Amino acid sequence: MHELGIVFEVVKKVKNFADQNGVTKIDTVVLQIGELSSIVPHYIEECYPAAVDGTSMQDTKLKIEILPGNARCIDCHNIYNVIINNGKCPECGSRNLDILGGREFMIKEIIAC
Repeated sequence: MHELGIVFEVVKKVKNFADQNGVTKIDTVVLQIGELSSIVPHYIEECYPAAVDGTSMQDTKLKIEILPGNARCIDCHNIYNVIINNGKCPECGSRNLDILGGREFMIKEIIAC
């Protein structure tokens, strides 16, 4: 489970940002995770309390937004969700695609108190 290491890195980055910008209390950290990333949102949620335990972020909330795994069909140019359609264009049945989004993982927002 590489999610624990990822969560510790997120906490480190958020704390560094807060220190550099004079933020003394953080209420919520918002993460965006793409459907096609190798990161499991449920595991991130489970690891978060352990990563912030005993730190200045101990009372912060974690919010996760899932970004859709969308692609464009190279053959017919239809845009569709890769996961829902099992990697196959629902219009023409082609598996030739360009991934448009869904591989992301980012800190979207840090909400201070």
